[in-house]
Amino acid sequence: MAQVLEFKLPDLGEGLTEAEIVRWLVQVGDVVAVDQPVVEVETAKAMVEVPCPYGGVVTARFGEEGTELPVGAPLITVAVGAPASGGPAEGSGNVLVGYGTSEAPARRRRVRPAQPTPTPTASATAVGPVPAAPAVPAAPSGAPEGPVAVISPLVRRLARENGLDLRELTGSGPDGLILRADVENALKAAAAPRPAPVPAAAAASSPLTGGRRIPLKGVRGAVADKLSRSRREIPDATCWVDADATELMRARAAMNATGGPKISLLALLARICTAALARHPELNSTVDLEAREVVQLDQVHLGFAAQTERGLVVPVVRDAHARDAEGLTAEFARLTEAARDGRLTPGELTGGTFTLNNYGVFGVDGSTPIINHPEAAMLGVGRIVPKPWVHEGELAVRQVVQLSLTFDHRVCDGGTAGGFLRYVADCVEQPAVLLRTL
Repeated sequence: MAQVLEFKLPDLGEGLTEAEIVRWLVQVGDVVAVDQPVVEVETAKAMVEVPCPYGGVVTARFGEEGTELPVGAPLITVAVGAPASGGPAEGSGNVLVGYGTSEAPARRRRVRPAQPTPTPTASATAVGPVPAAPAVPAAPSGAPEGPVAVISPLVRRLARENGLDLRELTGSGPDGLILRADVENALKAAAAPRPAPVPAAAAASSPLTGGRRIPLKGVRGAVADKLSRSRREIPDATCWVDADATELMRARAAMNATGGPKISLLALLARICTAALARHPELNSTVDLEAREVVQLDQVHLGFAAQTERGLVVPVVRDAHARDAEGLTAEFARLTEAARDGRLTPGELTGGTFTLNNYGVFGVDGSTPIINHPEAAMLGVGRIVPKPWVHEGELAVRQVVQLSLTFDHRVCDGGTAGGFLRYVADCVEQPAVLLRTL
């Protein structure tokens, strides 16, 4: 008696939530083997062939080519079951769910009939009498019996490429689901006992062993995920310029000599940033991939990098464009203290539209920072140090800083980025420029 099983679009990794059907590789009525690719889908990252964890006869397909499906939506239904009685078939046995064979997968069937069979969409029904499903070799002696709970094709591929039989694993996921970590742990355990001696000549190319492992979790893990996503999704570019910050430092000293609240250098740089963004709004934006649109934002919520004992965090100053230097100084101080004490709220760590990164506090001159996804740009500021500089036609020792701008090349070209950075440098060299343009 055949059993009809439903195969849903699996989680393809990297936080993806949907995929578009590019091409069906099977028709209704086709016989498929375990792990045979049945559909080609396109995600935001790549084109992927999705293998089916069941062996049997395709009874229904869901979705036309060009349709976008969410993760967990039905893809196909497959009728599985043992051959009819009357003599054992070659390699007969129960079909396992998931990665269940040690033999090579059956050759893919991609031949289409001249008149394609109509494809069910919203609901699926079996098509006529269901042929018997192909048989799969029984589990080897000593291997656990029953179905193998595997959803992700990435997990099955990892096991297959390393010769690992998933029937020998116990899944750590819900209802015994076998996760990628289960496969990786099994491979590590298999390789652990006694590593073969490595000849001296080959030692340089051998993988390193031992050492200390530090889990990527908490703040460090969140930062790793965000920076990795930024590198995957954003085509960034960086431009930089040296600027004479002598006059800016003098202006700050004069402001702080009046007896009022002290103004921080970071606040002055933030004031310059918001003025520059008003002139170049392309850099205060984000990219909507789904709509294929650049969204220019009205408010400037300015993030700034803060190093703490728990790791790097980026608190956000809300409505930075509406604050003066004194107000910015106070807010920077409040958020920095909260960051060091671990008291920042989720709202104070999210929603930034542009980031100011003062890495000069670490004693370095320059950097090519990674954009804080989903923002479009970041201004980096190096240390301010005395250097030889030509000032008014004469060689002099001036306070020099290197400024760098890393930007998303999708939102603007180099001319806009260069114009932004040049304006920032002009304000640093001649603070009166800022006053003239406010």
